[in-house]
Amino acid sequence: MTVSISGPGEPITLDIAAPFAPTRMPTTRRYLMCPPTYFTVEYAINPWMDPTRPTSTSLAVEQWTALKETYERLGHRVDVIDPIPGLPDMVFSANSGTVIDGRVLGSRFRAPQRAAEADHFRRWFLASGYSSVVMPTAVNEAEGDFTWTGSLLLAGTGFRTDPHAHSEAQEVLGVPVVSLQLVDPRFYHLDVALFMLDDQSPNPLVAYYPEAFSPGSQAVLRRLFPDAVIANDDDAVCLGLNAVSDGKHVVMPVEATHLAEQVALRGFEPVLVDISELRKSGGGPKCCTMELRG
Repeated sequence: MTVSISGPGEPITLDIAAPFAPTRMPTTRRYLMCPPTYFTVEYAINPWMDPTRPTSTSLAVEQWTALKETYERLGHRVDVIDPIPGLPDMVFSANSGTVIDGRVLGSRFRAPQRAAEADHFRRWFLASGYSSVVMPTAVNEAEGDFTWTGSLLLAGTGFRTDPHAHSEAQEVLGVPVVSLQLVDPRFYHLDVALFMLDDQSPNPLVAYYPEAFSPGSQAVLRRLFPDAVIANDDDAVCLGLNAVSDGKHVVMPVEATHLAEQVALRGFEPVLVDISELRKSGGGPKCCTMELRG
């Protein structure tokens, strides 16, 4: 089959022999995003950040706007929280809350530079009608390290989120939690090493980069997801796994062409976006996107 991949500039067309790819059905999602009005790189809290490297706030806003408009074009609702001066990483809204069935577990950042973000999101949830909002006691970087599969919560640790936050998430959100150990500092959050392709099926499907995980966690992932899409190093280092899927459309960085081919072979439709300016802070489409479930 021929797959046309949407992206900036001219469309990319891939000829892929996938005669038995299943038909995928999207589900409408609701996201929370924060404009990068004050985006810059003025400190380094992950290996991607270099304060000596020039950044363009205007380009970050342009790329973020295109990402938001992509979600809206695909039929999803996007809520927006106001950015706060002095919080340049607030654009990465996924790190500030985990929402399942309308219950909210907030965040507690490891880096002091981001600590103030958590309360701004807490107040947004309360003002938006969420009645069950709990702020964590352990370091917890929310959807940066928590991935909902539709039946259980995959929980990363090793660099940011404290392992004690995993049991706290289980108590607050009332869902089973599976802990995964991250071992490569480039992939400091779970959401740059793994993402959900299909969280609606009885057999959830993920894509992940095995080398980002400890041997034991790799074994767990193989057991849980024997049919997973396996990313290679090129996919991982462009943050190709920092992607967002609605069950059919997969919004992912434009550089992740190999991974795009792999997900297209499974019947998904890759939608490539340029998020290169925000990647200077270690973020991609998923980092900019918190999902509001329920």
